[in-house]
Amino acid sequence: MRTFFIGLLVWVAVGLSGCGYNTFQRDDEQIKASWSEVINQYQRRADLVPNLVSIVKGEAQFEQGTLTQVIEARSRATAIQATPELVNDPEAFQKFQAAQGQLSGALSRLLVVSENYPSLKANQAFRDLQAQLEGTENRITVARNRYIKAVQEYNVAVRSFPSNLTAMVFAYKPKANFTVDNEKEISKPPIVNFDAAPAAARGAASGAAK
Repeated sequence: MRTFFIGLLVWVAVGLSGCGYNTFQRDDEQIKASWSEVINQYQRRADLVPNLVSIVKGEAQFEQGTLTQVIEARSRATAIQATPELVNDPEAFQKFQAAQGQLSGALSRLLVVSENYPSLKANQAFRDLQAQLEGTENRITVARNRYIKAVQEYNVAVRSFPSNLTAMVFAYKPKANFTVDNEKEISKPPIVNFDAAPAAARGAASGAAK
C-alpha cells in the first residue's frame, strides 16, 4: 500500500509538471516580482512630486492651473491601493493605469511650462529634480516592459492546450496588463527631452509672428 501511494504521488507530480502547473507557479512569481518593481518606481516618482511642487510654488507668476493639475493627479494616483490582487481585477487595473497616465501627463506639462521661467531653469534643486524625474520615467518604462512580458507568458499558458486544462482546474485566469500603443516600442525606453518641446513651440511662434 505504501508503495502504491508513493507511486501515486510520483504520478501526480509528473502529471502536474507535464500539464503546466509548475509553469504557472514560476510565471506567477515572475509577475509578482515585476509588479513590485513597477510599484516601486511609481512610488519613487510620487515621492519626488511634493519637492517639485514646493520649488515651483516659489515662482510667484507660475501658472497655477498647471501646478494644480499635478497636485490633483498625484492625489488620484496615490489614492489607489496597488496591491498584488490588483492585477487580477481588470477594471481596477485600468483605473490604476489611467491615474498613473494622468500624473505622467501633468508632470510633462509642468516641466514644459517651466521652460518659460528662467529663474526655475537656473534653480539647481529644480534641475536636480527634473533629472531624477527623467531617470524615474525611464525606469518605469523598463519595469512596465518586464511586467508586460511576464503577464504575456502567463496569459499564453492560461489559454494554450493542454495547460489551459490545468488553468480551469485551479481557476487560473488571465491577468490584467498595461496597454501599449506601439508594440514595437515596448522594449525601448523613451528619451525624455523636456527642452525640445518648448524650443519647437518657440520656433513655431516666431514663425507665426513673422
